[in-house]
Amino acid sequence: MLPVDEIRLNFNPAALVALNAVLAFLMFGIALDTRVEDFRRVLRMPLAFAVGVGAQFVVLPAITYVLTLMLGVTPSVALGMILVACCPPGNISNILTHRAKGNVALSVSMTAVSNAIAIVAMPLNFAFWGGLHPTASALLRTISLDPLEMAVHILIIIGLPFALGIACAHRFPSWTARFKKPMRILSFLTLIAFIVGAIAGNWRYFLDYVGLVIVAVALHDALAFGTGWVCARAFGLADYDRRALSIEVGIRNAGLGLVLVFGFFGGLGGMAVVAGVWGFWDIIAGLALASWWGRHPPLTAQEVAP
Repeated sequence: MLPVDEIRLNFNPAALVALNAVLAFLMFGIALDTRVEDFRRVLRMPLAFAVGVGAQFVVLPAITYVLTLMLGVTPSVALGMILVACCPPGNISNILTHRAKGNVALSVSMTAVSNAIAIVAMPLNFAFWGGLHPTASALLRTISLDPLEMAVHILIIIGLPFALGIACAHRFPSWTARFKKPMRILSFLTLIAFIVGAIAGNWRYFLDYVGLVIVAVALHDALAFGTGWVCARAFGLADYDRRALSIEVGIRNAGLGLVLVFGFFGGLGGMAVVAGVWGFWDIIAGLALASWWGRHPPLTAQEVAP
């Protein structure tokens, strides 16, 4: 069995173009459920917003970097974990926050703002932490990653559809109200189908190497949820907000990560396996956490004080 750093998963160019289109459609569907008011709302809760942004774009990548060193994972697995940590949140975080009885308004606003920030922050974050890694940096240099090129790619498949979706929701509210839910469900299911297809087309590799990453992915995901909660708790946010930020930081758009792995890293083994496994594990863990929280009403300030 070849080392995971030496394998390249297969995903033909036509399928990759289709996957980019599906992801753009997914972002368009998210934006249809986004309003300009969502961006204004964060101004009315600046502390929660600042904590959420810091937890996602500063604390989580840093913790991920430390985790890769502690686990001693291979360079490509380390890059995969860093890439996932740098991805923006997925829109399923809003659904899970509602199920967890958290602050849905904060979750929706954070998803909207975080996806906008990620256009710039994601490639810079990945280049910084990947370049700093003692073993993964050498592998990253062989790929000759151009952060500007990645930013342009992210702008096209995230930024442009996101802006078009918001404009469409503002200009055609009746049409949006009618079609936004089925479009969001269809695009999400299509994305899941493509992830399943990518795994099925490389099933042997996933079977061979999933054992190398499953523990790392499970720990990483638990730390991501914990990062949001701890940061919110450290700044004295209410339990209602802590649940939203925990899920917002814990849920990463692994579908975008998989697109970037095939588009920029040639289907690099460890990165692709991490992104593929994360895409499913993240949803399972998020549903479990949200369901558990959903059975317990948020604590009030008086209950937290003792």
